[in-house]
Amino acid sequence: MILDPSQSQSERFSLACRRCPRLVAFLGQVRSEFPSYHCAPVPPFGDPAARLLVVGLAPGMHGANASGRPFTGDHAGIILYATLHRFGFASGSESRGVDDGLVLSDCRITNAVKCLPPANKPTGKEVRTCNRYLAAELAGLTAGSVVLALGAVAHAAVLRALGLRPADLHFGHGAEHVLPGGRHLLDSYHCSRYNTQTRRLTEPMFHAVFVRARALLG
Repeated sequence: MILDPSQSQSERFSLACRRCPRLVAFLGQVRSEFPSYHCAPVPPFGDPAARLLVVGLAPGMHGANASGRPFTGDHAGIILYATLHRFGFASGSESRGVDDGLVLSDCRITNAVKCLPPANKPTGKEVRTCNRYLAAELAGLTAGSVVLALGAVAHAAVLRALGLRPADLHFGHGAEHVLPGGRHLLDSYHCSRYNTQTRRLTEPMFHAVFVRARALLG
């Protein structure tokens, strides 16, 4: 396990986290409207010893916030899990729910912010508050591991968690950066409905990032 000095304030994920008042209040509102939804911090999903860590933005209202699993129940998850299966990281091409038996191999999925934010837009303070959990996840990645950041917010959150300045390592689709400890950061546009429908992110573009991830992992 790699331990970076900047991660001294890191903590393991907790379902009991209530550090962001705005998010706690919003989850309460959503829970009253959708009582069957998870409506709590969403834990990472996948292989504890993974060398590929996929980092998204935050749970979606009717996706991870409903199911309790990252990228499960929304458009982005359809694309992500199909791609993970195509490249040998998932036992199936669909993630339907926490009890569907899906297994990730050498891959784990998480979010920069673990709770559903209003309008899917966490504040900078909320991203910073949740960063301690991401730092703990990154600390467990061995040399040669790959972090795949889906979007600029996830990219910046990864760098912050490692004590690096986002201004020094710019986000861009397909961009690649060397991280401390012999690890790598790959960037991709988020596989959101908006990005795919506007063709900002196409399937070949997304697959190309995973081709590179596979190459880096050997």
